[in-house]
Amino acid sequence: MALTTTNAPTSNPSVSGGTQTTVAFILITSLFFFWGFLHNLDPILIKHLRKTFQLNALQASLVDSAVFFAYFIMALPAGMIMKKLGYKSGILIGLGLFAAGAFLFLPAADFHSYAFFLGALFIIASGLTFLETAANPYVTVLGAPETATQRINFAQSFNGLAAFLAPLVGRNFILSGKEYTTDELDAMTEEVRTAYFQMEAASVKTPFLVLGSIILLVALLFFFTRLPDIKGEDSEHNAGLKSAWRHIQLRWGVVAQFFYVGAQVCILSFFMLYAAEVVKLNERDAAEFAAVCGLAFMVGRFAGTALMKYIAPVRLLLAYALICAALTVITIVMNGMITIYAMIGITFFMSIMFPTIFSLGIEGIGNDTKMGSSLIIMSIVGGAILPPALAGIADSTGRFQLGYVVPLICFGVIALFAATMNKRRKNLTL
Repeated sequence: MALTTTNAPTSNPSVSGGTQTTVAFILITSLFFFWGFLHNLDPILIKHLRKTFQLNALQASLVDSAVFFAYFIMALPAGMIMKKLGYKSGILIGLGLFAAGAFLFLPAADFHSYAFFLGALFIIASGLTFLETAANPYVTVLGAPETATQRINFAQSFNGLAAFLAPLVGRNFILSGKEYTTDELDAMTEEVRTAYFQMEAASVKTPFLVLGSIILLVALLFFFTRLPDIKGEDSEHNAGLKSAWRHIQLRWGVVAQFFYVGAQVCILSFFMLYAAEVVKLNERDAAEFAAVCGLAFMVGRFAGTALMKYIAPVRLLLAYALICAALTVITIVMNGMITIYAMIGITFFMSIMFPTIFSLGIEGIGNDTKMGSSLIIMSIVGGAILPPALAGIADSTGRFQLGYVVPLICFGVIALFAATMNKRRKNLTL
């Protein structure tokens, strides 16, 4: 049966067992891969568009701003639409917007317009907002409530697979490997320079045409697939903003997710620029290390999911946040390849953070789950606000590394969230 309920899934109702649930879990998990793939193309796009349009770091960071402001603007509308039409309709809307934005990369390249690219990314991210608002809470109720955090971490592990594959696709199908200094560009004739920039812009057309076509096929699969109907308890104030905001774990979850996404985007999206500015790697070598970061992210997700069978997720989150803070210090004060290895370590240990914060934030909030989910998705705007802060520090000081005080602060906030939630749980058990 297609999911058309207007009620939110809660920590109480769940669906377990059966072919229908298995198929639903596989399809929902595929969404984690696709939005992870797009997000992990961002570092490639930032480096590529910076070269194509001759941008400084702050201007290039608008790629992330276009993506994550879409989350902030669209999260509540997505939650309200799904409250009325159900999760399946929300997923179909999200996939449609995703495909439309991908196809808009073609005219953006033809017009050689940075603003057009940003607009296309905004549309894609609007679609991703629907997908994440639906998939994150949906996957938590496709099984036993006590394994919800492990289940969402497993599904989010496919973000990690995407994080490994996306830089390799970008390296082989988007990046040309042709990089010229300002003096070399100035020495070119206007015609040659324009042809070079146009060729660079056009390299995104085939990958995004293929991506948009695949997303349309996935949308068709969802359209013709019967999904389990997840129902929550009826309530007059179901999913109200005031009702949801009364939960302390949700308020903390919104704050923590804001800083986590800011940290993740700072680390992953600026990796290519960091490798070029600090370690002096060429763009193709940097893309290979970006793929290693993605592999570390994927392995970290699976390893973290396994560890949660023995270590409480909130305690693991605390330990990982402190480790990430220590590794970030290395990226600020050290030089050479050790900083790249520290970055790889950060991606491993931050891999569990988004799903764990999400799960802890909506844990036990009952009929407020849909609104709570929307609020946590809104907090993804941290990915739009904090990376420009990093870029601004880098541009103004002339030292790219100094900008990494921003993710350092972020990991400190996440550690505080985990410590607070751990203390709260202890108090509740007394």
